[in-house]
Amino acid sequence: MKQISTQLAAHIAGEVTTLAVCWKLTRRDTTILGFTDHDQDIIFGGVTYKAATGFTPSAIQNTASLAVDNLDVEGMLSSGSIVEADILAGLYDFAEIEIFQINYMDMTQGSLKLRRGWLGEVSFYKQQFIAEVRGLTQALSQTMGELYSASCRAALGDNRCKVDMSVQTVTGNVTTPISSLQFIDSARTEATGIFTGGAITFTSGANNGLSMEIKEYIYTSGTGGQLATALPMPYSISMGDSYSLTKGCDKTLATCFSRFNNVVNFRGEPLVPGLDRMLETAGTRSTW
Repeated sequence: MKQISTQLAAHIAGEVTTLAVCWKLTRRDTTILGFTDHDQDIIFGGVTYKAATGFTPSAIQNTASLAVDNLDVEGMLSSGSIVEADILAGLYDFAEIEIFQINYMDMTQGSLKLRRGWLGEVSFYKQQFIAEVRGLTQALSQTMGELYSASCRAALGDNRCKVDMSVQTVTGNVTTPISSLQFIDSARTEATGIFTGGAITFTSGANNGLSMEIKEYIYTSGTGGQLATALPMPYSISMGDSYSLTKGCDKTLATCFSRFNNVVNFRGEPLVPGLDRMLETAGTRSTW
């Protein structure tokens, strides 16, 4: 049951209302943004809710079941608060969102909470962004448990893998930027492929604090190491940008042994027969 003040309840029950919907967005970097469907900015609870945002939310549906309550919001990249580079950087992914209604003519009446949850992945296309709002029951829909796998199910360096990432991490500087996807560090001397599948985190420059998976690492004698990220960095890569870089892991037993000497913590079953082998064995059984 939703809790609202008696004054706001009486206003909603009236024939004429002055209601506005507000969206409070708290990004993972603690930045708070406010938006409203009202035709003027609203200041409520110390947060300014911008009117000129150009977004269109879908209808909000409430149910008494444990089904996941989702809704979408679409809008144009016209607000100074929402820019393409921040979306590409993932700053809005999984941000906490609160949606509520207020009486903009008398905000002392409090608010009516409509939805609270998190944003899913935020995407954009031709200056338009699309974000899915996931309800609190989204966490209950996650698959629990694990399946047999020939590859390792642990993430490199987590509490199951136990690899000390401090000795698997190197630092460097961009010497030759090629694009937002590629650059060369002439000081790199590690063998080709050792950073493929790893992760890079920029520690200075426009991408400071942002991370990306490494798609490919190639070492060329006399040139150094060339790195290509899996996706373009949201901001330009410039000469002199500093970074930290972790070795990659392809989740195989051979790499776990040769690169990390960590077979004791390998979280896979590489010796379990595959489906083809099991079917082959089943086909050779005698019938009585």
